[in-house]
Amino acid sequence: MNGFPRLPGDRAALGTWVKLPALESVELMAEAGLDLVVIDLEHSPLSIETASALVSVALGRGLIPFVRVPDHSPSWIQRCLDLGALGIVVPHVDSLEEAVAVQRASRFEPRGRRGMGPTTRAGAWNLRGPQEYLAGGDDACVVIQIESAAGLAALPEILEHEAADGVLLGAADLSMSLGVAMDDPQVAAYMHTALEQCLTHGVPCAVATGAHAATAARLAERGFGLVLASNDASLLGASARALVHAVRDETEGPVAGT
Repeated sequence: MNGFPRLPGDRAALGTWVKLPALESVELMAEAGLDLVVIDLEHSPLSIETASALVSVALGRGLIPFVRVPDHSPSWIQRCLDLGALGIVVPHVDSLEEAVAVQRASRFEPRGRRGMGPTTRAGAWNLRGPQEYLAGGDDACVVIQIESAAGLAALPEILEHEAADGVLLGAADLSMSLGVAMDDPQVAAYMHTALEQCLTHGVPCAVATGAHAATAARLAERGFGLVLASNDASLLGASARALVHAVRDETEGPVAGT
C-alpha cells in the first residue's frame, strides 16, 4: 500500500492516534467507523509488545494500522513492519539524507537494507514461505513527518527524489521551530505550501488536528489524503469532561421558581 488508503469516492481517509495500552481502544475505533489508526510509540507509554497486539486487533477488525516509530533507527522500523503494520510514520525528518535512510531501512535488498524475518506476522509466521513476505516488502507505506523549518526547506528535494510515500505535517512542532504560536498565520501558510508541493508531486499529504468535525472536513476538502482527528485518550477524556459539566450544569443550575 504505497501512500494512504484509497476510499470510495476518492475521499480522504479519517484516522486517529492510539496512545492507550488497551485492545478495546482499537476495537472502539473500528466500531466507530474510522479508516485508519496510528499506534503511537513516540508520545505514549506503549511497548512494542502492546503495539503488536494493537496491530493484530486492527487487522482483524478491518482497520488499517500504521505505527509511529520513536526515532529513525532501522531496528525500530524493521520491528514495527515485521509485527504487521501496513505503514510507519517517522517523526522529525529534516533532510533528504534522513528521508533516504528511512526508506532504505524500510525496504529489502536491493532497494534497501531491511533484514529478512519471515517468521513474523508480516511473513505469516513463514507458514506460506518467504517469497510472499519479500514480495510485500515494498508495499509498506513510509510516511515522514515534516515538523521543522529545516524539514520544510528540504521537502521539495525529498519529493523530487521520491524519498517518501507520504508526508505528515506537524503543526505543533513546526510552530515551535518557527518560534510562533500554533494559530499564527505563518504556520497555516507554510502548511498550505507544503500541501501544494506534495500534490504537485503526487505524494499524499496527511495532517493532524483536534476533534473538530468541521475542521477535519475542511482539511479533507483542501486536498489532504489523511486527516488524523485527535487521539483515543483525548476523545475519552473530552467525552467524560463534557458529561461531567453537563450533569453539574443540570444539578447546580438555578432553583425552579427563583
